[in-house]
Amino acid sequence: MSRIVRLETFHDEFVCFVRATADDGAFGWGQTSTYNADITAQVFHRQIVPWALGADPSDIGALVHLIGRREHKFPGSYRARALAGLDTALWDMAGRRAGKPVASLLGGGPGQIRAYASSMKRDITPRDEAERLTRLCAEKGFSAVKWRVGAECGEDVDQWPGRTEEIIPVMARALGDGIDKLVDANSGFSVPRAIAVGRLLQDHGIVHYEEPVPYWDLDATRAVTAALDLDVTGGEQDCDMATWKRMIDMRAVDVVQPDVMYMGGLYLTLEVARMAAAAGLPCTPHAANLSLVTMCTMHLLTAIPNAGKYLELSIEGDDYYPWQRDLFLGQPYAVAEGQVTVTDLPGWGVEINPAWLDRSVHTDAALESFRPSAYGALYIKDGKP
Repeated sequence: MSRIVRLETFHDEFVCFVRATADDGAFGWGQTSTYNADITAQVFHRQIVPWALGADPSDIGALVHLIGRREHKFPGSYRARALAGLDTALWDMAGRRAGKPVASLLGGGPGQIRAYASSMKRDITPRDEAERLTRLCAEKGFSAVKWRVGAECGEDVDQWPGRTEEIIPVMARALGDGIDKLVDANSGFSVPRAIAVGRLLQDHGIVHYEEPVPYWDLDATRAVTAALDLDVTGGEQDCDMATWKRMIDMRAVDVVQPDVMYMGGLYLTLEVARMAAAAGLPCTPHAANLSLVTMCTMHLLTAIPNAGKYLELSIEGDDYYPWQRDLFLGQPYAVAEGQVTVTDLPGWGVEINPAWLDRSVHTDAALESFRPSAYGALYIKDGKP
């Protein structure tokens, strides 16, 4: 049996890449969830590394569940964000060992995936948003787009007065009948206003209504879903399996949207996708930036039977997300005719930019410098937890 003998993090404030190395020299690259990545790196070394060093890298599910049990007092988002770094690194290692893309390991394979152009902006006029999204559809061939309504967790207060009611018809007219239209409310509305906005969306041919009410209130979400005919979607924030089970069992949403990095990695995201498939619900994961999360999602979508209609692809460039600049070599997210490509390269099929790694904060944990504690499987370094 191979063992994990080294776990390294490379981070700035926004991104934390993880490199896992086995005793036979095999390695893989993964990533924790973005934002506050410096904090997540500390969680990774405190709560993930001690259980992962010395473990079998090939049984990802067993290790993910072991860490969940051993760190049961810390079930929240930071543990999940950190765990994603280990999980995604081990999937990459498995693909590199096999000489296959992760998609193939999952039962999918290389190929084209339809993407929707996902706008993150709210500080943009309806006219300007319509102009840039219609231009992108013409230039890149997108056949689906998403824009923002309401204000993030806005409690019925719009980004500015009247913006939601203005942007819906403006976008619908500009895009026409040949483009699938999606909106994201980011938990912005109460149930009555969410339903009223939803009816306006239906009248203008919008097919996807994301997080219309506070995402943590599943009963409120279910009320909106029951009142409308278009797809109400959600789940990006959730990492607790009990919450996912309840959400799916009560059919709070029409489409589930787990985020690979928020969930704790690909293994747990696959569990959510399977639960949704059993209930007859499609899975269109959340992937709101061009770090590794979108590539992991691309591989996932080639393999699951209930994959949604499209991949979320952020259209915001380095001016909006300057931290995205030069993360990878090449152009892994190049768009042609509205589609992106999962290649036949091993693992995730991307290489981290060495220049970015050189600028990052590097922390190294090796099995040889750890020793067992009184708790058995836990390893501590220099006598300190």
